[in-house]
Amino acid sequence: MDCQTSAAKASASPYDLLFQALALIPVFHYFLAAFFIFLIFLYNFFEIHFLHDFLTLFRGDHVTLTYNSRSVLCQSVLSRCQILHERYSVTPWLSSPHLQTAFLSFFGSAPPVTYRRHLFHATDGGTIALDWLTFFDVVEGPSRMIDSSAAIKGAKTPIVIVIPGLTSDSASAYVKHLAFKVARKGWNVVVSNHRGLGGVSLTSDCCYNAGWTEDVRKIIDHIHCEYPEAPLYAVGTSIGANILVKYLGEDGTNSPLVGAATICSPWDLLICDRFINRRPVQKIYDRVLTVGLQGYAQLHQSILSHLADWDSIEKSRSVRDFDNHATRILGKFETVDTYYRRSSSTNYVQNVSVPLLCINALDDPVCTSEAIPWDECRANENIILATTTHGGHLAFYEGITASSLWWVKAVREFFGVLSTTPFIKERQEMQGSTVPNPLQSSIDQGPYVNVMGDGMVAAMGNEPIDTLLEDISNEHMIQSKKDEDTVPERGRSVELTDKLYSEKDILQQAEQNAKDLIVPVQGRIDKLSRRSRQSIWLLAYIAIITTWPFVGSVLLSVLKRRFRK
Repeated sequence: MDCQTSAAKASASPYDLLFQALALIPVFHYFLAAFFIFLIFLYNFFEIHFLHDFLTLFRGDHVTLTYNSRSVLCQSVLSRCQILHERYSVTPWLSSPHLQTAFLSFFGSAPPVTYRRHLFHATDGGTIALDWLTFFDVVEGPSRMIDSSAAIKGAKTPIVIVIPGLTSDSASAYVKHLAFKVARKGWNVVVSNHRGLGGVSLTSDCCYNAGWTEDVRKIIDHIHCEYPEAPLYAVGTSIGANILVKYLGEDGTNSPLVGAATICSPWDLLICDRFINRRPVQKIYDRVLTVGLQGYAQLHQSILSHLADWDSIEKSRSVRDFDNHATRILGKFETVDTYYRRSSSTNYVQNVSVPLLCINALDDPVCTSEAIPWDECRANENIILATTTHGGHLAFYEGITASSLWWVKAVREFFGVLSTTPFIKERQEMQGSTVPNPLQSSIDQGPYVNVMGDGMVAAMGNEPIDTLLEDISNEHMIQSKKDEDTVPERGRSVELTDKLYSEKDILQQAEQNAKDLIVPVQGRIDKLSRRSRQSIWLLAYIAIITTWPFVGSVLLSVLKRRFRK
């Protein structure tokens, strides 16, 4: 019998023996193993970093600062901003960018805030809701005053203008956190809601988008005119951050702002569009944002249904689809990529002339770190780029109770340091100077679209040189005319001197100035044309030598003499 049993075992399949051994393991152990594997999957899928935080005793990570080392302003400000030199430690039970972002959107508890509303009417008929919050509103509660402008008229208290993100308004949790903290410090806060948000209906055919800076410009100018002695600051979040940076780059030193901050800016919309459709977890955010945009469109269906294809808007399954069927058409852009390319703030970073603090999280699940313009920020002497390893999108929760946002404290300290520096007076003296022309790439030239003065977009080509010369001559004539009008106010002696100059002399001087401007431009054009001819000869030589090597060697000596000339 023993021999037969041993022979049967020897003839049995090894897989049968394996299955028999696995059958001896209790079923409960299999459930534990499956649950453990599922936890590992969730840990990687949601990018949880609790184990890393636990092994480092929840000390957090240092904030990485990118700035121009030769900038006296950046060094002076950073030497007094202690929070930027400390570590940022994430809330232990929110050790994931997705958990932080979801908690902010669905469970984030915000401090009690009661705004004072002021409606601003744009020249095109649009209505923008401005929600004010002052120190007395936070400490004593809302008073009987309806209009907040009467409460702070003529005050020198600094004002912080908040530009919310996509489909966000003054009721969002992170906006309330910022408004409450800044107002409790003693400053005034005004939240500039986008058109159609904040409980205000669309009253015109114009809607906001990621590159629409006209509303921000009008709001800032309006507040500056109402309170000319109050220093103005601005904070942009997400899409609002992109709009703010684009506005600062467009206006340059003409902006009345003395300081600004951006939180989780997308920077390059093309890169963020590719990123949000790359992984399954990012596609969830894409779908959530699309639902939010469709909800915004649903609120204003009576207007949007006449301006765009409403059926396609309802069928949109991604942000790109919504932008293709709605945003692109309302903004009069040719394609979605044209809209993304022209609206990206990374093209305007080099012209920012206001002290700007940019905060981004490297694990942001919506605005990828791949779009951050590191070199452009480092080259600008007015920009401080602060990046953290963790933080999510607009969250940056800290503390065991997750009751505060780290970036709110950083912005408040940054503005506080700026308010005590002599830069504010220098900024007020520089206001009104010439705005530097933004650098444009060749891809933005005709026959692509061109951004007009009112923010709309129209297709056109490059302007001829004659038109440019005519504009230059007209500018000189207008300036000469202004000088001529202001001279009689200086006295009779100046009037006698002014009569010696005839209008013909003024026109001749203007033409001479225009010629002085044309000469260097013409010299550059001549150099480019000569280089183009050299390139043509070089291409011809390459084509000949690859086809007929013997003929190419003969032409080599001829081309060398031509290149020497």
